[in-house]
Amino acid sequence: MITIYFNDVDVLAYFDGVEVFSVRDSIGGHYVGMIVERIGDVDRYLVTGVTPERLRQLRSGVTDLRTVFLESPGGEWYLASTHVDPDLPIILERQEGSLVDSILLPGEGFLLGDVPADDLALVEARERNNVVFEFSADPPESAMGHRIRAETLARLLLHVQTIVSHAYRRAVSDLPDQSRNAINTRGGHLMDVVVPATAGSFRMILEASNPSDMFGYGELVKGLERLDSVFATADHPESAGDALRQHQGHLAGSYIRLMRFLAEHRTGLRYGWAYPGLNLVRSGGVSNAVAVQLVESLSEATTLGTEEVTFLGTFDRFNLGPGDWGLSLLEDGSRVIGRIAQGGPSLGGLVAGGVYRFDCIEEIETDALGNERRTYYLKSLQDQGV
Repeated sequence: MITIYFNDVDVLAYFDGVEVFSVRDSIGGHYVGMIVERIGDVDRYLVTGVTPERLRQLRSGVTDLRTVFLESPGGEWYLASTHVDPDLPIILERQEGSLVDSILLPGEGFLLGDVPADDLALVEARERNNVVFEFSADPPESAMGHRIRAETLARLLLHVQTIVSHAYRRAVSDLPDQSRNAINTRGGHLMDVVVPATAGSFRMILEASNPSDMFGYGELVKGLERLDSVFATADHPESAGDALRQHQGHLAGSYIRLMRFLAEHRTGLRYGWAYPGLNLVRSGGVSNAVAVQLVESLSEATTLGTEEVTFLGTFDRFNLGPGDWGLSLLEDGSRVIGRIAQGGPSLGGLVAGGVYRFDCIEEIETDALGNERRTYYLKSLQDQGV
């Protein structure tokens, strides 16, 4: 006799009740259940055994629910009914015959969406009185336990921090000049890892590095709201390129690189964030299957990740061979150096000490420690005649 406890289930789909779940029995066997009938307070489920790898693929949206049921080990399948008291054990009732012939079998193409957000981020935000961002991943190695390779985790953390930082900067850039100049944005996007993982899944918890002030939680919250908007483009992968144009620049570029990383490492990403004043966790994410679709859809959107900047300054460095150049900016006296973009203008004829406007493409590379290196590629220039 096989028994499970409903208090132990991991909810995979929810709508007015648990629709699909996974659970382990007392000796470590994995099972998947799908609701087939609901009468009053009692739910009846179709249940079958599942291998850890197939369960991971189901979570990631790579495998549909029908395939999981049809591949049940030994062809065994069960029915189970919940109790009003969730502390009571549930007996899996072995069924005879082939599941293929049963009307209970789900149709083809039923893929799981994102795992429902719980209140972990909100609980942590209130306890810490700070902005909290949590995320989880499901790479192939997670099928054998709650684990993730160190290199994968390090790179994933870097991708997450990078996209959060660009969302934060975009939120700051949207402010009126007066408001932008009145706030201290230095390090406002930074977050610290405060919990390495939580039981039951591989989840990371981060909180804002800088505590809140009397004005609230600053532009980091607005940045995370913008991050939600970016991830919402995954709802329609085929038109994601058009939807991402409102986020064109480093923010869109970091999102595209993250999707490539997820596709390469065969994992999805789910996140939730909150601050103490929220009543519900804000959440988003993509399955591995959707990440693969997005990579294909965005493969030709080469300009989405570029950002254009303009400098006005005194021309003070040039090297015609490699196309290096330098400007001393009129605005604050700082110095900017860069290179000529492919097909960009020649530096020949420019006068040292002359004032020019340089229109550039800015690219940002982030190293393993999270340090950014900016490179400016000159695409056009104008002599200001000063």
